Amino acid sequence: MNMYDTIERWRNGLQDDRQLSAELEALIRREDEAALEDCFYRALTFGTGGMRGELGPGPNRMNRYTVRKAALGLARYLNATAEAARVVIAFDSRTNSDLFATEAARTLVKEGVEVDLFSSLRPTPMLSFAVREREASAGIMITASHNPAEYNGLKVYGNDGAQLTPEPAEQLITYVEAIEDELTIPIADETELEEGGLIHTLSPEMDHRYNQALASVFRQPEMGKEHGKDIQVVFSPLHGTALEPLKCAFEANGYTDVHIVPEQATPDPSFSTVTKPNPEEAEAFALAMELGRKQKADLLIATDPDADRLGVAVPDEQHDGGYRLLTGNETGFLLLDYLLAQDTEGLPVNGKVLKTIVTSESGRALADHYGVTCEDTLTGFKFIAEKMKRFEDGAEDGTFLFGYEESYGYLLAPFVRDKDAIQAALALTEMTLSEKRKGRTLTEKLAILYERFGYYREEIESITLKGKKGVEQIEALLTSLRKQPPLSFGEGQIVSVIEDYERGEAITVKNGGKTPIHLPVSNVLKYKCEDESWVCVRPSGTEPKMKCYFGVKKPNPSAAHQALAELREVVMADINLRLSNFN
Repeated sequence: MNMYDTIERWRNGLQDDRQLSAELEALIRREDEAALEDCFYRALTFGTGGMRGELGPGPNRMNRYTVRKAALGLARYLNATAEAARVVIAFDSRTNSDLFATEAARTLVKEGVEVDLFSSLRPTPMLSFAVREREASAGIMITASHNPAEYNGLKVYGNDGAQLTPEPAEQLITYVEAIEDELTIPIADETELEEGGLIHTLSPEMDHRYNQALASVFRQPEMGKEHGKDIQVVFSPLHGTALEPLKCAFEANGYTDVHIVPEQATPDPSFSTVTKPNPEEAEAFALAMELGRKQKADLLIATDPDADRLGVAVPDEQHDGGYRLLTGNETGFLLLDYLLAQDTEGLPVNGKVLKTIVTSESGRALADHYGVTCEDTLTGFKFIAEKMKRFEDGAEDGTFLFGYEESYGYLLAPFVRDKDAIQAALALTEMTLSEKRKGRTLTEKLAILYERFGYYREEIESITLKGKKGVEQIEALLTSLRKQPPLSFGEGQIVSVIEDYERGEAITVKNGGKTPIHLPVSNVLKYKCEDESWVCVRPSGTEPKMKCYFGVKKPNPSAAHQALAELREVVMADINLRLSNFN
């Protein structure tokens, strides 16, 4: 079926859906061929983590019909692989999140799958927690994380509370892709929901259990209860889900001087105060910094809409506005040092710190210092969770200590199996109080760590390549890099090792020797240089982007800054030149 046949099929199938039908007719009237092609040239990709895309009509958009398709595929997968299947469903504050949660639930119930549904918005870590507590077969989280307001998505979790890893995900994908017509999928009606007894609303008891589990995150709980009132925190949930669970956790543990950014406290699917609700970006902290200056706050924190990512700003007189936004790597560096230092006497000999291949090497330096092991995983927290499960099951020797990724995701305690901004926010607040009682800010603590372990600097550059052409450009770029690999990135940055995660091998440039990489296959290339700098390129798994990562280590901040700038300039010039050849 060609694109125009698909458009006509949707026009006919949407006759009872006035909103989507009107959106589609508006596109047709505008004769916007590019927009129509992007909506209809393919089905929205259901990948290893689920699916994410812009809202709108068509198989390549997030709408009730593509959600039903994903849910039906999951139902058939579970009915084939699990006994007495049960799915927990949660949703965030985005446009149609509650609708999509209900549509998924009705589709699952129609197939005989039992559903536990949160009655109102909840963060991603609570979904992961509930899957484990309910001993469910799977979980669904309706969210598009930190993407702009026009996006939504559906993430699928396994029975361990983690996002699916490649092998089970591929099995699920075959069930989803076998569904030919998303417009005719049956769902349970009100009578079936009421009489079938397969759908249940989760009670507040689940919230209580999660809040109780959070107590294990604190390393100095008595300090918080006695002195938590002495630290001032500004917090923004960026119109998302973290407000109530984090407020409750702060109050229960003695941190009572917490100021919520009022303009960003209310859930808002349009995220009206920011361009996009991404705590990685300075714009998201503008209002928090304004309130922070007024309150003379010791710490500013912000969570994305589903509360799996945490952004942090700390007092720094050398920066405009008096606060400096930490990178994800810097927050991880501080958290890891705090956790390991507090647990020095009780660190297990097989203790493991888990990070992704694009996360700073500073974590490895810390792990070595404290006598534990730092292991790399592929990008995506599901791979960190997979390692945790292998430790738990005895398939690998290891005790989980901390897991993190440069994209502002952290996990301290294993009762959740995805990144948890609420856990991280509590630990950072405790750490800030601990440092304040020593007469230091987190800025000063970070400077001490850099002086001791070296000045690590990292950056990321994202190239947006939308639509069918964008997919082709990304594939062509990676093919080009494999056929004509860069062997240096300027003076002193000579490539010594090329790691190709699609081929599963690390190639030593000088002699051509190959060493196997024992990680899942992924379309990623990483270049390690003789001076400890590195570059990694990979397509985003959730957005139409090509991501380029850069890292350096130097003896002082000015040298690190200069080396990073030069590395980024040379690499991006090469990549942009290659891309220009595909136009």
